[in-house]
Amino acid sequence: MKQFLKKNKGNILFLAVLALLIIPQTRTPIQVFVQRLISFSPSETDVEERKQLTDYNWNLTSLENNGVDFSESKGRVILINFWATWCPPCIAEMPSLQNLYDEYGERVDFYLVTSEEPEIVQRFMDKKGYTFPIYIQHTKAPKVLFSQSLPTTYLISKKGEIVIKETGAADWDSEKTKGIIDGLLDN
Repeated sequence: MKQFLKKNKGNILFLAVLALLIIPQTRTPIQVFVQRLISFSPSETDVEERKQLTDYNWNLTSLENNGVDFSESKGRVILINFWATWCPPCIAEMPSLQNLYDEYGERVDFYLVTSEEPEIVQRFMDKKGYTFPIYIQHTKAPKVLFSQSLPTTYLISKKGEIVIKETGAADWDSEKTKGIIDGLLDN
């Protein structure tokens, strides 16, 4: 038996890892861990390639089922994150978004947007202890904010320029990102 284990150690380890990735209860935490390891600071879009947000007509409600007038954010720095509770890359970047919200929540308008049922989202928020604002999307986002990938995050200047469009998990609590936000707040 010892000889068999010694000889097949690599195969046994491979099968164990494969089993962990197949079981949903262990797969998600492993995927989240890996996503956090490979997440980097988002990059600023080159000035000449930036798109402009001109349509602020968007139907959102808070988790408390209050209507939100997205147009009130016009002229402010905005961070919009499209996410879902079942999305491992989304879950991986949530702690860095919470840290960013803790630091900039009074000066930047945060919109963490999902299409999931409010009860599911509220359970997730309570379990994780997150306090950033969550909004339920009832209509399509303005065309310039369309993406088929989760997570997708936009950082928008006071003038409506999309300064960052990041698809996939990112480290939003980086000094690089904070420097970009500070620059947008100063303009």
